[in-house]
Amino acid sequence: MTPATRRHRIPALLGLCIGIAGLTACEAQRTPEQVHAELLRKLPATLHDRDGWARDIQTAFTAQDLDPSTSNLCAVLAVVEQESTYRADPPVPGLGGIAIAEIKHRAAAKHVPEFAIDAALKLRAPDGRTYAERLQALRSEREMSELFEEMVARLPLGSGKLLAGLNPVRTGGPMQVRVDFAERHARGYPYTVEGSIRHEVFSRRGGLYFGIKHLLDYPADYDTPLYRFADFNAGWHASRNAAFQQAAAIASGKKLVRDGDLLTPGASMQKPGATEAALRSIDMLLGMDAAAIRADLKRGNQAGFDETALYRAVFAIADRKGSGKPVARARVPDIALASPKITRKLTTAWFAGRVESRWKACMAR
Repeated sequence: MTPATRRHRIPALLGLCIGIAGLTACEAQRTPEQVHAELLRKLPATLHDRDGWARDIQTAFTAQDLDPSTSNLCAVLAVVEQESTYRADPPVPGLGGIAIAEIKHRAAAKHVPEFAIDAALKLRAPDGRTYAERLQALRSEREMSELFEEMVARLPLGSGKLLAGLNPVRTGGPMQVRVDFAERHARGYPYTVEGSIRHEVFSRRGGLYFGIKHLLDYPADYDTPLYRFADFNAGWHASRNAAFQQAAAIASGKKLVRDGDLLTPGASMQKPGATEAALRSIDMLLGMDAAAIRADLKRGNQAGFDETALYRAVFAIADRKGSGKPVARARVPDIALASPKITRKLTTAWFAGRVESRWKACMAR
């Protein structure tokens, strides 16, 4: 299935042929010059190197064959504004303390005594400062990632059992895209890689390219952009899957968390997760055995999950048991955000709502 955000197709983000946000007809294909001009109008007037930002966004759309519609462009700008306020390498308050805590946490998990970590961090780096001092001076995730790589190469504990391959920086760039996502989707990257894909994520061009891929380069039949914004935070198809969990709860009469995770990682057939167990409890109604249910749930992270026998059967039962109208096919996942960088209670719903409000403001400009 081709992502509907691609050129010449009805964009799944909003459906440009649907009257949403004042758009009542399909937009005609525009020239690159017209798209560039619109980006310059939409980008903040005070932003440094607006032309460079517009160019990098256009390159990402072109390389991925995505439709540069107004709605899609505004979706990108809304996420960038929310995640970094247009900074390619945004600062993180208190990052030094977070870094040291993460190193000690990993050390404890590997039964390395804390005094050994303290001794290693007192060693002098090439610039004359101790590694502890350099860690405390960190301002951004790029700086932290680069210093971590240096520590792996130089510190006694680095290249062995403690630090190698365990860089604690998971996200970066103006859209705060996950490094492992970028590494899995590096094929077709339109730039010469400088150092590694990890390094590219922390650049403006790389962070935009992989962030745009994560936001737009998959099919999702949503009738509002809110759910795609939720997916950006929770993972591809999470809003569809959370709605499926709601339908499974109605069909089975079981209480379920609507977090979009259909299978519990590592769960055996003998001890299934909550969603899977709920579905097994109505296996006769579904006309499916445990193996068939598990097989379809394994497709939960794929575009075609909504074409499986399990998906159709669960919604058919839920629709019959519902309040006289079809059960929603999308809902924002119920997820509390957790990260050393987060100091207050935040949720996926909060994130999606904030981005949606920024998207609406962009569409109105």
